[in-house]
Amino acid sequence: MEQLTKAFAFVLMPFESAFNDIYHFGIKEPAKALSILAQRVDEQIYREGILERIYRQIEAADIVIADMSGRNANVFYEVGFAHAKDKLCILLTTNAEDIPFDLKHRRHIVYEGSIEILRTKLIDELKWALEEIQNVRDSHIKVTLKEAFGDLKKSRFRDEGEITLKIDLANESEETSPELEALYFYSTAGWTLSQDGKECPSTDSDRAGFEKRHFLGLPIRRLQKGGWAQVRIVAKKTLASVIKGEKQQDTYRISGRGIVRVVTAKGNFDYELPIDVELWDIPF
Repeated sequence: MEQLTKAFAFVLMPFESAFNDIYHFGIKEPAKALSILAQRVDEQIYREGILERIYRQIEAADIVIADMSGRNANVFYEVGFAHAKDKLCILLTTNAEDIPFDLKHRRHIVYEGSIEILRTKLIDELKWALEEIQNVRDSHIKVTLKEAFGDLKKSRFRDEGEITLKIDLANESEETSPELEALYFYSTAGWTLSQDGKECPSTDSDRAGFEKRHFLGLPIRRLQKGGWAQVRIVAKKTLASVIKGEKQQDTYRISGRGIVRVVTAKGNFDYELPIDVELWDIPF
């Protein structure tokens, strides 16, 4: 296993004195305890413009930590850039209302103005991020959810949701990936998955927080340097049943996370995918 060198966390937050203790004691110290270098742009020496520097540092970062407190417009824009670059992002806020609705499914910490709460929760989130980084370095495979869209199928007695997920597997390293032996998708209860028009076999999950494990077909056996492959799956679930006394709705929001497990000759590697899809009825 390749030893993980010191990770770099770039911190986005308003440049206000009220955030200084939050940054130094709530973010920088927990990061240092895990051998993570955490920096804000105002600590760095550079010659380019500040916006260009911020974008370069987001691209260079292993982790992006962003304090969304107060709904600062610059921080919101920079977080959007980080998400567009598929960066591991950890969002922070002192007030849950400052996390936009369409980002609430992303990993975030509500610290309620308490540095101690922030320190404790951030350490757990940073450990997760380090595991994700280590997975990519050891497997030479980066797994990302590139597209998710859904459809709502209504009948007199039930509503059924159908979500299409396009999952990318990419090798951005300088080495060929180990041989892929199997691919699994972990979900909550009630979902059935299909791939290429065929239902995927499933069984009970071996991971806490997930009820089902679905077996996926492999798109490729190895990923060469710069290699890319994509898996397309369709997930279906009954969202409301009149027979069970459940109320049918015109729209549903499916929000949460899935896990993709890549089984290789070098071991198993789990990748978390945030999922947020709105399903609605389109009458014709």
